[in-house]
Amino acid sequence: MTAAPGRARTRHSHPFSDSHLVQECLKGNEAAWSELIAKYKNLIFSIPVRYGFAEEDSADIFQAVCMDLLTELPRLREPHALAGWLIQVTKNKCFHRKQTLRSNKIQEIDELDSQASLEEPQDLVAQVQQEQMLREALLELSPRCRQLVQLLFFETPARPYHEVAKDLRLATGSIGFVRRRCLDKLRERLEQMGLLLS
Repeated sequence: MTAAPGRARTRHSHPFSDSHLVQECLKGNEAAWSELIAKYKNLIFSIPVRYGFAEEDSADIFQAVCMDLLTELPRLREPHALAGWLIQVTKNKCFHRKQTLRSNKIQEIDELDSQASLEEPQDLVAQVQQEQMLREALLELSPRCRQLVQLLFFETPARPYHEVAKDLRLATGSIGFVRRRCLDKLRERLEQMGLLLS
């Protein structure tokens, strides 16, 4: 069974296309399956979290989506549209889990309703697709740039420059220059992907 994603940083990029990974999965290549899940685990997991499900429910939904993916892989006609397929399947799992929670009165469903609406999927779809594009763009940066962006922008509270410099073994005065260079590379890649306007 595939483990639910934790908060650990991704240590490797995803150099292969979805079509290649799907073909390799169908040949029984376990490394390709691991690579495919690593590429999309945050996308899948982010949807139930955004709908306000508890961590345990989100993990269950994640597992169910991974099982559906494994089952449906041989019938997947358009591997390049995999992200959209995963979003739709995950939304459906969220809907069914919400119905189950409502009928069993396991938790107060009004909480979920106040955080997100399953009846308004377009904003959610756009947001999770953009987040996935950002994750993929980050993976194309050098390891040092990825770590810098992670330390400066994805940690709460924000890390001071001197701590970031220490972790990266850089002079504190050079962090601003390296940060600007890394963000320029990230912006360029996002523009190529169509996420930002030039």
